[in-house]
Amino acid sequence: MSVAQPDSVVLVTGGERGVGAGITRAFQKAGATVVTCGRTAPDVPIGEFIPCDVRVPEQVAALLADIVARHGGLDTVVNNAGGAPFAKAAEASPRFHAKIVELNLLAPLLVAQRAYPLLAERGGSVVMVSSVSGTRPSPGTAAYGAAKAGLNNLTASLAIEWAPRVRVNALSVGMVRTEQAELHYGDAAGIAAVGATVPLGRLAEPDEIGACAVFLASPMASYVSGATLLVHGGGEVPAFLAASNVTENR
Repeated sequence: MSVAQPDSVVLVTGGERGVGAGITRAFQKAGATVVTCGRTAPDVPIGEFIPCDVRVPEQVAALLADIVARHGGLDTVVNNAGGAPFAKAAEASPRFHAKIVELNLLAPLLVAQRAYPLLAERGGSVVMVSSVSGTRPSPGTAAYGAAKAGLNNLTASLAIEWAPRVRVNALSVGMVRTEQAELHYGDAAGIAAVGATVPLGRLAEPDEIGACAVFLASPMASYVSGATLLVHGGGEVPAFLAASNVTENR
C-alpha cells in the first residue's frame, strides 16, 4: 500500500523526538496516519502517541492491539527507538551492556515479530533505523555499535524469511543534527566543525532521514528488500588523507 494514501497506517517507535520526529513528519507529509510510541509522553505529540516500552512483550502486544482497534491494521513499522550514552567498554557493567543490546537489537526484533502478521495481511514493510556505528569502530559506544551490526544482519535475515509478504530494509544513519546534537558534538562551533568532516559539509536534518524511510516503505522501493541504505552524507574522509604530505597536482 502506498504511504501517500490517507488510509496507510505507520508505527514509528520513538517517533516524537530527534530522528524519530523527522521520520514521523515525513510520513505525515506523505499522507500516512502515524502512530508513535515511547516510554514518556511528549508535551505536544506530533503523531498519535501511545505509551509503550518496546522492550516489554506485553506492552508491544497491547500497542499493536490498540493500533488495530483504532485503525483496522498496520502497513509499516519503523523501528527507530534506540541509542546509547557514552561509556567505556572496560568500565561499563554487564547490565549496562545488556540493556543497550536489548534496546537496539532485541526490541526491534520483538516489535517486528509481533507486527509481522498485521504487515503480512497488507503486504507491508519494516524499516530498521540502524547506524554507521554498525559498520565502523564505535569507541565509547561499543555495545551500541555491535547491536547495530546485529540489526543490519537481522534486516537481511528477516527479508528472506518474510518474503514475499513483507519487505524488510534498514537505514544506516550517520550524524544528525537533533535537539541533542550539542551533547554529542559541543556548541554551534563544534557542530559546524564536526559537520565539516562530512563530504557534504554538514550534519543531516531529521526530516532527511525521514524521507529515506518513506522511500523504503513506498511502492518506489517495491523490489528493495534486505537492503541497508547508507544515509551519511558521503561517509567519513579517510584519516590518511589529512595526514599525508603529498602535494596534489591540480
